[in-house]
Amino acid sequence: MIKVLVKRLRGTLPRYMTAHSAGMDLFASLEKEVTLPPGERCLIPTGIAIALPEGYEAQVRPRSGLALKHGVTLLNTPGTVDADYRGEIGCIMINLGNEPFVVRDGDRIAQLIINQVDRAELQEVEELPESTRGEGGFGHTGQ
Repeated sequence: MIKVLVKRLRGTLPRYMTAHSAGMDLFASLEKEVTLPPGERCLIPTGIAIALPEGYEAQVRPRSGLALKHGVTLLNTPGTVDADYRGEIGCIMINLGNEPFVVRDGDRIAQLIINQVDRAELQEVEELPESTRGEGGFGHTGQ
């Protein structure tokens, strides 16, 4: 288990909702409710900022219940919070449903997943090694 420092700017701190949840729920931190018409998007603040240890990231992911029941999801997903970012975490919500969707203060709007990351060292080469798939494009398994 790693320690993540969290600063409450306002509102509710993220939390795991069950003993085996992979992600912590993030909550909307709003002074007044926001109505998202179909096809519209809006940045919803969470009221928190975090400090991750070096070598970690936080991913902001959509909640499946909002997607299934209302057609509401997140853009730029998964969003990445880098270890050196100290600003408020925001969620870019979009309404892909057919009805307006209201976001209220304290609503669970996203999940926050903490992951360890490795940095890559790129090595430029003239040719890449052969593979079974080769240059097969998107959705191509090489068969």
